Amino acid sequence: MTATQTLITLLGEIAFLLWGIHMVHGGVIRAFGTRLQAALAASLRTRFHALIAGVVVTTVLQSSTATALMATAFAAEGTVTLVSALAVMLGANIGTTLIVQVLSFDITLVFPVLILVGYLLAKRAGPGRAGPIGQIILGLGFMLLALHLLIETMAPIESAPLLGELLAAITADPLVIALLAALFTWAAHSSVAAMIFIMTLGDTGAISGETTLAMVLGANLGSAVNPLLESARGDRASRRLPLGNMINRLVGCALAFPFLGPLSRAMADLDPGMDRMAVNFHTLFNVGLALLFLAPLPLLARLLERMVPPRPRANDRGRALYLDTGALDNPGLALSNVAREALHMADVLGGMIEGSRRAFLSDDEADARAVSREDDILDRLHGQIQRYVGAIDPEGLSADQALRLSNLLSFAINIEHCGDIIDKTLMDLALKRIRLRATLPGDGMIDIDSLHHRLGVHISLAIAVIMQADHTAARRLVIEKEEFREIERRATLRHRTHLREGLGADIAASGLTLDIVRDLKRIDSHIAAIAHPLLTETGELQVSRLVS
Repeated sequence: MTATQTLITLLGEIAFLLWGIHMVHGGVIRAFGTRLQAALAASLRTRFHALIAGVVVTTVLQSSTATALMATAFAAEGTVTLVSALAVMLGANIGTTLIVQVLSFDITLVFPVLILVGYLLAKRAGPGRAGPIGQIILGLGFMLLALHLLIETMAPIESAPLLGELLAAITADPLVIALLAALFTWAAHSSVAAMIFIMTLGDTGAISGETTLAMVLGANLGSAVNPLLESARGDRASRRLPLGNMINRLVGCALAFPFLGPLSRAMADLDPGMDRMAVNFHTLFNVGLALLFLAPLPLLARLLERMVPPRPRANDRGRALYLDTGALDNPGLALSNVAREALHMADVLGGMIEGSRRAFLSDDEADARAVSREDDILDRLHGQIQRYVGAIDPEGLSADQALRLSNLLSFAINIEHCGDIIDKTLMDLALKRIRLRATLPGDGMIDIDSLHHRLGVHISLAIAVIMQADHTAARRLVIEKEEFREIERRATLRHRTHLREGLGADIAASGLTLDIVRDLKRIDSHIAAIAHPLLTETGELQVSRLVS
């Protein structure tokens, strides 16, 4: 092949490798994403446990960047300390080396089996995890096949004079080649892909041991760039962890770079193969960084807090108020914190319902958009509650506490769903009414206003159910759903009348009213569902109807 053909082939094979990594990562997220996130949150109580969690989660996810983004979110929200999050990143960096170690062995007979098994699982899978697991296996097979193709493509480079001269010119300066490796890793969004490329290049004999080690350092530096760039779009607290990870890498590279010659000779004594030299140094470098930084992480955390101080925030309503991580060792207190934060969510939803009522009386689109923005607050609070609950040790919960925790989670989920309906559909209808300059029928507006008022009352009843196990409130929630059904029936009959009369403006207005009423009824169904566990537990609720 010509140099141009070789370059195009290499780029295609690297893209194939990245696609395999993407498939594995996507399959893991689909199959185990929530559990992995909860497991990570539950493992961050000590630096050592956080380090191990980072290793395990990254090895499973095939991506230290994904682990970094999760740990950054935890640290920014205060769910875990910055020290624990930094320890996670030290472990994540080790996790990537384990992936590369596995991929460095002979895989000629492995990838066909993985591709076949993965394809069969993914093709024949029904609902459940078989499909995502098939995707994971298929992705691993693609990764190994891409590696096999890369090795075959790179093999002639050693005997190609032009390519050899080009590589010699590029690799003459270790600093330049390290920066190029960092740039490649950043562009690929994958240190695993970069390391596989370095291994393959080293295996051809086209680069020296010193150059190989310089490229490994560059790949490690480049892998810290993407989380840092991603954090720039968040608040200041979310920037500390990626910055700390970058500082760790910079210090490690600065310490190792002057000794590339002695280090390359030492690694050659361990294993003379250039591909193994790259892999072993990658592991040694990251294990060394973990040993170097694990003890002084509190000092680094304080430095980062001084470097990136929090911006004064008068009222960050999306930040959890009651999820104290110091209470996680006390299940009773942790449950109380979850309950208080769930009430915080209910307060936000109450404000959204009142805002929704005003939006249907207003002709200003800004009112509807302001309500939609409140859903972002609900989503953030719900996510923080889920991660906090994931960090509570289930072994420390009694049967009653476990049931209480389940009911609180159900409460939070239903509140979050109500917010989604208001944001995604109800406010869209409010905007549609404003843009069409539609005048809703008078009796329709009375119904809409009445339903908003009833929803506010029902939230108060739901709070009484979840906080006080109030059976009377629970029964009211279920019984009064019938009032929503009756108003929906009236709106449906009104719409049919307008359809028969054939009045275009009335048809549009009554159809819009019917859609609004149905969405309000959906919201009430989620609120009423909060009463179901209590009524079922006491035998007051059958599968199909309330016991009289």
